Parts: sequence; C-alpha cells; structure tokens
Amino acid sequence: MDEAGLLTRLAEVEPFPAEGRVCAIGAGYVEAMGPDLPLGTHCRLVSSRNGSHVGEARIVGLRNDRTRLVPFGPLTALRVGDIVRDADQRPGAPVGAGYAGRAVVALGRPFDGGKGIDRAVTTAVAPAVLDRVTPKKRCPTGIRAIDGFLTLGLGARMGIFSASGVGKTRMVEQIVRQVQCDRIVVCLVGERGREVEALWQQIKASPGQARTALVAATSDESAVMRVQAVEQALALAEFWRDEGEDVLLLLDSATRLAMAMREIGLVAGEPPTVRAYTPSVFQELPRIVERCGAVRQGGSITALFTVLSENDDVDDPIVEVMKSLLDGHIVLSRRLAQMGHFPAVDISRSISRLFDALVDAPQRAAAAYCRAMIARHDEARILIESGMYRAGGDRELDAAVNAHARINAFLCQHDEAESWPVMTARLFELAKTEASHGRD
Repeated sequence: MDEAGLLTRLAEVEPFPAEGRVCAIGAGYVEAMGPDLPLGTHCRLVSSRNGSHVGEARIVGLRNDRTRLVPFGPLTALRVGDIVRDADQRPGAPVGAGYAGRAVVALGRPFDGGKGIDRAVTTAVAPAVLDRVTPKKRCPTGIRAIDGFLTLGLGARMGIFSASGVGKTRMVEQIVRQVQCDRIVVCLVGERGREVEALWQQIKASPGQARTALVAATSDESAVMRVQAVEQALALAEFWRDEGEDVLLLLDSATRLAMAMREIGLVAGEPPTVRAYTPSVFQELPRIVERCGAVRQGGSITALFTVLSENDDVDDPIVEVMKSLLDGHIVLSRRLAQMGHFPAVDISRSISRLFDALVDAPQRAAAAYCRAMIARHDEARILIESGMYRAGGDRELDAAVNAHARINAFLCQHDEAESWPVMTARLFELAKTEASHGRD
C-alpha cells in the first residue's frame, strides 16, 4: 500500500469508538445515553454482561443527550444497560454486477441459496437537476393498454394505482416478464412471504432471470428493514444506470413504504399530520422519485411504483402525493376486474404525461379517438345499463356504443406479449373501423 493509501486508512480508524448505554426499551424503539453518532448510523447492540451480540439498530432521533434507535429485528435479549456501538458500516447500500439474477434481503445479503456476492458499498444521490433529461425512447411492456394509450419512456416514473384485489400483482408479474430493457430491479416492500417466493419462482423460470434482481422485505420485518429495501433497490438501479444501461425499477408498494416511514417518524418523535403520516414521509417520497429517471450521460431508471388506495375512489394522501410527483398514472378499476376484464386499466382515469412525445401522430390520433369513445360510453353507462338508451337519438353515443365491444377486446389481454408493430397496427385498424362506422 502506498503512503497516500495508508494515510487514508489511518484517517478512517477510530481509536476510541463511540459507545452508549441503553436506558429505555419500548415497542419498536430503543433509547440510549449516547453514542455521539449522526442520524442514520447503523449500530450494534452488545450485552454488557457477556459481550455477546444482541442485535442491530439504526439511529433515527437525537435529543439532548438521548439517542433513539429503531431495531432491525426482534430484541428479546436486550436489557437496560447494554452497550450501543457503531457497527463500522459505511452509509449506503452494497452494489455490484453479482447482484444480477439474485434475490437479496434489505441489507444486500442473498436469500436465494446461492453463494455470496462480491460487492462494494455506495452512497448515491439524485443526479444534478440539469442532468435529468426528458425520456425520448419508448419502453415497450407488451401490454396493449399501456403501450397503446399510456406509453412508457425509458426514464419515466409511473404509478400503478389500485385498491386491493383488482389485478395489480398480475400486471406486475406480466411487466417483469415482458418489458424490454437491459436490467430489472424488483423491490417488494411489506409483501407476504408466499408472494415473494411465488414471484421469485416466476423470475427463475423466465429467460430474463440473468438481468433481474429481487430485493424483498416482508411484512413481518421491521420498519427500518422495509425502508432499507428501497434504498438497496435504488442503489442497484443507480449502479447499472451509471454503467449506461436502461433499468426498470419496480417498487411494490409505495404505500407500504410510506407506512414504514410513518412508523419510524412517530418513533423519532415527529408530529403526525394527515392520516397520521409524519412530515418526513412527504419529504422522502420526492427524493426517492427524483433519484429515478434518464440522465444526460446515458442510462436510465424507468420506475413503476404501485400505490394501494384505501378504497376505489383513489383519494388518500399517498395517492395524491404520488400523482403529483410522477410522470403519469395507470389506474386499475374494480368494476372492470369484476367483469373479468384484465388488465383492469381504466383508460379514462389514467394518463401518461409523456405520451405525446413518445408516439407518432397516427398513434396519437388513434388513441385520442378511442379515448373519446370510451369517455362517451362511460358518461351514458347508467342510461345504457338501465335500458333507456335507444339508437338514433345521438349519433356520437351510437358510435361509442358500437365501438365499445371492439375497444374492450383490444384492451383485454391474457398473459401473452404483443409486439409494438402488431399493437399499433391493431390500434390503427380499430380507430379506422370505428371512425368509418361513425360516419355511416
């Protein structure tokens, strides 16, 4: 090692490591006198009786001489008077090429039964404002409802908004199988263990396993682990983006992430606001979104955030915040799901703010015509379903009623992928046919 390297290593050595003592233990938190360490530090908890490792925790609050920590897991052996020490882990998350094709927990350790992963720790931040560019290339998903009406761009940030039980998981699985990009990072936050296992089995059975990384923190894990899972997934996506690759980051779900951040914020002593969400939740969500996107130097992170609404009105605070941050939203409808219409995308309530820039004029015209027909039919749904509609009274409504079945047939899709040329040809033919019927 040269002299400069030796001096750097010596500067990192802490001859008198900071220590604290546990003075209170509560439900989901630990309070200590010291140590003198910054927010976010990863700490080890050590028994004062025999020096054994008791657990790990993260500093989330500092007040006078008290330090508040949130544990990474259960602390059944921890007692008042035990020692809190710096875990000697650099801030950030581990990354590396070896994560491709692997399933890991929130701290970057594999749980797929494979060997260890060579890794380096990185601390990433959002790109400089003027380095964030507007997506200019399409990101085909193979799903007609998305590619035809809500086109994704490489570097777009989109939301999939739905209440429970309307096909969100099914859509996520289909996108993971079919999307056209260099890398895929799937982050499952607060998910059921069986669904993590089911998705991993699908990934393993697919041709795209070698380009896919899965990061998971299940619902029984601590709030800190659930938040750390997102940091780990973002770090991997940023690592591959900085290599010049186009990455799809799929986060399921932003709502459970917000709930975990709320839990940490309340433990840290933040005041609750709307629906008991703490101010840090509304501070952190934009930071996470802005770390995604396309950058001027090449490479992109196309981010899909699933957002669970409390009801079918899609109006809770996390939904509204995410709508304001993202480049568009895909809204899933319970009514369509109950009719067996999958994917249950409600075209009238969904939007891609990048659509016009990503598709050509013929597709814009065809999509606009079909949207108009869908909207007109939706306006008259009660009239139609009650049997009060009679053909011939409203030419525009007649055209919408005639087009309804054919447009639905285009939007319905099973598990098969459809190429972009085939999709656009079908969309053009659909709009051309319905326009000619309307003139007649």
